[in-house]
Amino acid sequence: MLIPPAAWFTGFIPDLPTPFDAADAIDLKAFAALCERQVAAGVPAIVVCETAGEAPTLSAAEQELVIRTAVDVARGRLRIIAGAISNATSHAVELARRAEAAGADAVMSVVPAYNKPMQEGMLAHFHTIAAAIGLPVILHDSPSRTLRPLADETLLRLVESRRFVGLRDGSGDITRPMRLSHKLPASFRFLSGDDATAFGFVADGGDGAISEVANIAPDLCRTIFSHLRQGRLQSARYLHKRLIPLIACLSRESPAALKYGLNILGLMSAATRLPIVPLDAAAQRGVVRAFAAIADEELIDGVGA
Repeated sequence: MLIPPAAWFTGFIPDLPTPFDAADAIDLKAFAALCERQVAAGVPAIVVCETAGEAPTLSAAEQELVIRTAVDVARGRLRIIAGAISNATSHAVELARRAEAAGADAVMSVVPAYNKPMQEGMLAHFHTIAAAIGLPVILHDSPSRTLRPLADETLLRLVESRRFVGLRDGSGDITRPMRLSHKLPASFRFLSGDDATAFGFVADGGDGAISEVANIAPDLCRTIFSHLRQGRLQSARYLHKRLIPLIACLSRESPAALKYGLNILGLMSAATRLPIVPLDAAAQRGVVRAFAAIADEELIDGVGA
């Protein structure tokens, strides 16, 4: 039975990093363990080969390998959302087709960076990708990286096609779900693009967040989301405050800080690919202090398991 994206593109969905070994090759064993950990945490989906996954540094073949590994580990227990990131539409189409062939459940496609396309160019870019595959397409708006935002009017034109099922909103505008939801299909899902805006985004009507911190504390993130959905804002805020120092660390040095945090937990190497470099000693100490803010209340069950 085919489960519609509206059922699983919700909650705190982790944006998984790509582990590298000492030879700068992808550490598939570590990556598979990260996937299995999220299965055990009960998340509805994971994002691979996107922002935290250092996608621009991965070859098309490497991305396909990562996606196939995630699919093999998941075995239908969660959904795989694969990034198809490129500012060349033809390359984005190639990545999307490879993701579909590898078994992904959806692709995530971002506004092209550097080129600064006009809104008509964005429209054509996304429609071309959607026409090339049979998978649902999740849009990603990240103006801080792309310089030009996906305008509300362009989003409304895109969702005239039911192929576009959701938005990863990295604009920082937490009012967007409330402002646009009545103009969009009921099945369309709005998720915050980052942890810094996730709490306000969900509290104001959003459907969740694409999250780096959920890699480290999936159970806690799920509890916060549940409290928000139940209107238990005080309880959600109390738990969320414990994550704020860690969210700040991850936001400043992504994904190096995320990889260092997972390294502390013994889950993967902290190695990155240029132009990202590992954290310096001061930033490492900041991550350790942020971990202490969570652990002292024992809010994360089995975080080191």
